[in-house]
Amino acid sequence: MGNGDISIKRLIGAALLVLVGGAVSAGPCSEDVVHLRGPGGEALFRVEVADTDAARAQGLMHRESLPTSAGMLFVYPSPRPVGFWMKNTLIPLDMIFMDASGTVRRIGHEAQPHDERPVMGGDGIQTVLEINGGLARRIGISEGWEMRHPAVDQDAAAWPCAAD
Repeated sequence: MGNGDISIKRLIGAALLVLVGGAVSAGPCSEDVVHLRGPGGEALFRVEVADTDAARAQGLMHRESLPTSAGMLFVYPSPRPVGFWMKNTLIPLDMIFMDASGTVRRIGHEAQPHDERPVMGGDGIQTVLEINGGLARRIGISEGWEMRHPAVDQDAAAWPCAAD
């Protein structure tokens, strides 16, 4: 078990190095990719987009795992107060709440499976990125980071798709 644990830790560390430290090339905007940037570096996640009432209601419920570099992006038609709960969710999640410009306004760290207490994002939230619990802290994602994704109104985007 000892050598296996070290190998797994090295693989996870190598995966995070790809995500952090400004080594990520932003590339073109794509529906299935979220780019985040901030003072600590950049991160890239392959995402499923939940942009209908039904998809947002289902979210990541009943899933037993989520790849480290994956997530779900919840998109609302306009900014609003947003809160999430973890009923029927089997894995811990970080919830990254963003405004209409794609700027991170709040992070709900390590929401626990089956918890029915709401994790509130505040007013004026238009997108929410859910990723594995604890990953936002490990990467260094914090308030003020910016998201690049075509779901953000490009005229209002803090980091528009057309930017280098």
